[in-house]
Amino acid sequence: MTIARVHRDGNKQSVELPEGFRIDDSEVYVKRVGNAIVLLSKTNPWQPLKESLNLFSDDFMDEREQPGQTERESFD
Repeated sequence: MTIARVHRDGNKQSVELPEGFRIDDSEVYVKRVGNAIVLLSKTNPWQPLKESLNLFSDDFMDEREQPGQTERESFD
């Protein structure tokens, strides 16, 4: 795992990203997920999801337990 340095300046922090982790945008979305901090490109935040779709096999979720359909009232 690669290590990055954290810098403090008053109430602000910055992270010095190592080469190979550089971001080509001037702004990013920041999200905390448990103990992790995730940075997503502001100009293309969905790109990681799009790229991950190719990682699923063709038979992904072929065998899954689904509840039966239920009769419901019409909205009419």
